[in-house]
Amino acid sequence: MSRIITRRLATAGLGAVGAAVLLPRGAGADAAALEAGARKEATLTWYIAQVDTDTAEVMGRAFTKQYPGINVQVIRTTGQVAYQRLMQDLKNDSPQCDVFSTTDIAHMPALMKRNALANFTPDNAAALGAAFEGLGQDGYWYPNHSTLMLIIANTQRVQPQDLPKNWPDLLDPKWKGRVAFGHPAFSGYVGVWTVALKKQYGWQWFDKLAKNNPRIGRSGNDPITLLNGGECDIGLGPLATALLSASKGNPIAPIYPADGSVLCIGPSGVLANAPHPNAARLFMNWLLSADCAKVLADNFQTPVRDDVPPNPAAKPVAQVKLMRVTTEEIDKGVPQAIEDWRDTFGS
Repeated sequence: MSRIITRRLATAGLGAVGAAVLLPRGAGADAAALEAGARKEATLTWYIAQVDTDTAEVMGRAFTKQYPGINVQVIRTTGQVAYQRLMQDLKNDSPQCDVFSTTDIAHMPALMKRNALANFTPDNAAALGAAFEGLGQDGYWYPNHSTLMLIIANTQRVQPQDLPKNWPDLLDPKWKGRVAFGHPAFSGYVGVWTVALKKQYGWQWFDKLAKNNPRIGRSGNDPITLLNGGECDIGLGPLATALLSASKGNPIAPIYPADGSVLCIGPSGVLANAPHPNAARLFMNWLLSADCAKVLADNFQTPVRDDVPPNPAAKPVAQVKLMRVTTEEIDKGVPQAIEDWRDTFGS
């Protein structure tokens, strides 16, 4: 956990690097001076929800290996919990987070309205893949991570002929008490998936699902834990975590639904009151780099650059039928989806 940074200490720290904070931003920035300023700060705190804790730690170590002496304090939680923690920091005027990486793209416009995001254009933003162009807000936040939310199955407990082929198949009574989900109030990616399924099938799909008495956790990764333990047979989950689990010998396999996997974008941005502004900007640029994309692909995540191929265990995004929702649909839809979810499932 990161240490508490008081307003007095944060102000003093910002004053010490004030000249560096005022460096030109974007493609004309002095990269050497930015790195020098980051080395003086020697650390940064990263609120991250996009990947599991192990992968986040791997990413932090990879950055430090590339920039020795600059350590990443990884604070990994679910998307909504990370956002609530950041909101508390802002409310208390107690800056702790340097870079915020969420699973709910709607968090970023809300932060912009609060003037909470720094105006910074990473050099590597120009290298985003075609599928991810225009999905951020130039100068403030950018997609650095993506994954597919799809169906996950325990292949030891479900025979091939019984595997669901699409989302409506999960409504079959044979799955009663055997299907697992995360919660949109905690997981940003589950929130996006909920909005997408509601858009496709209406809320009546969830009303029917409730009759199957699903197991509901919090994180989008919780269903995979239940499947690994044999407590459930199928569920909703992120492709990356499913592939990672399978690589460790667990009987887990992803199913790309015929009616569409939900494409989820994970954006990141530098906080305007970042206690370590130079390290934050250096790290933000690294998150969009080919080096970071390679780390992500090696750990079964979906890279956002076309010059880095996906993990061989995953289908290229271009070959997958997708369900997409816009930032506006997510912004308006997730709060209502959380209320509807609690009304339907009682939690």
